[in-house]
Amino acid sequence: MKRGDSLYRRLLGWLLLPLLVLGSLILIQAWVDAQRTADRAFDRLLEAASLAIAEQVQWQDDRLWLDLPPAALEMLATDAEERVFYSLVDGQGRLITGNAALPGDPRQGPGDADTLLYRHIDWQGLSLRQGVRRTRLEEWRVREPFEVRVAHSREGRDTLAARLWRANLTMILAMAALATVGLLLAIRAALTPLTRLRRAIRARDPRTLAPLELSLPRELAELRDTVNELLARMRRVRANQERFIGDASHQLRTPLAGLSARAELALRHDDPARWREALVAMQATSARTARLAVQLLSLTRLANPEYRPELVPLELNAIARQAIRDHWASCHRQGVDLGVESAGGEVWIRGIDWLLAEAIGNLIDNACRYGGQRVTVQVQAAPPRLVVEDDGPGIPSQRRLLMLRPFHRDREDVEGSGLGLAIVDGIARTHGARLKLSAGHDGRGLSVALQFPGDTP
Repeated sequence: MKRGDSLYRRLLGWLLLPLLVLGSLILIQAWVDAQRTADRAFDRLLEAASLAIAEQVQWQDDRLWLDLPPAALEMLATDAEERVFYSLVDGQGRLITGNAALPGDPRQGPGDADTLLYRHIDWQGLSLRQGVRRTRLEEWRVREPFEVRVAHSREGRDTLAARLWRANLTMILAMAALATVGLLLAIRAALTPLTRLRRAIRARDPRTLAPLELSLPRELAELRDTVNELLARMRRVRANQERFIGDASHQLRTPLAGLSARAELALRHDDPARWREALVAMQATSARTARLAVQLLSLTRLANPEYRPELVPLELNAIARQAIRDHWASCHRQGVDLGVESAGGEVWIRGIDWLLAEAIGNLIDNACRYGGQRVTVQVQAAPPRLVVEDDGPGIPSQRRLLMLRPFHRDREDVEGSGLGLAIVDGIARTHGARLKLSAGHDGRGLSVALQFPGDTP
């Protein structure tokens, strides 16, 4: 929606548009009805005039004869000063009398019965409405058919139709005005709950995540419930963040306090050997603290719902072999046998190389810390899987899910932050992969598998 647009104007526009179309159709129908009404009224006059003329037709001197009554044509003369024409025609189409030679009607009537036909004609540059009465003279001596043709110009019809349409137009415009006012009031009344909801949200303290308590119609109640669900998720996220910050503060406070204590203890001695011992301990503590800080940053970034990195095509065998090269030296110093089992062919996935390297590194580090003497990185195909397996003590099945929580460690006597598996879980979710923890080969150790989506790039 463009800036400056409003739901009120949209509703008004979409509701007024059909009203405008409907009003136009009503106006057109009113004009058609006015024309029909005027035609019916004047056609009745044509019928009466033709009947009055037909009743005066007589048979004299072996021919038709008409004594035209003045009232027969005067009834067609209105204030509009129409021009009135008539003619009497015998059965052979010969003009007997009249003030104009009006054309006949080519249409056939219903048999021998008295018939009256109406039509519009253009005659000598005039637009006329004509009525043709077909009948016969009924006497005991003769039965002679004849036609009475009466026509008049349209001024009176048009004047009456315009008068009727103006009357209808006044009523239609009044109804349209009332409908528009009612529509405006109805829209404002319908949008009042939305205004209350907007004001309630605007008046809230930005720091509160309490649910909205507001009585609303069903449609807006669904919106309110959706907002409340969002606030509930935000409360859970904030609670997790606060817990994470508390745990992180605790985890960082311990090594920092150790550094301070080592430095203070070293300053109390003049023996260089004590200084060297303190420096070695401080260097180890600093390294662990630096790794903890890196892990905290990685976990924070992975937990961010706005973090949407671009996944690119990667070959899993190459990722696994590079991880082995990066960690072989440190594992060799600790006496850990580190190896890789590649798949028979190339295994392609969509992912991020440094995140997968981070996941493999965390799994290798955990295996070494918890007593694994043999660590194997496996790559499997169909579906693509990345597995890190060790021969250490493993994790009981009932505690494996708990190990995915940050700062949760299976054993307190082993140095570590408890973030390794939590980071691996976040990396798996970033890649749309499934993380599975199970027992290793022959039921010994731990096997951690990342199963990636089966579609190759």
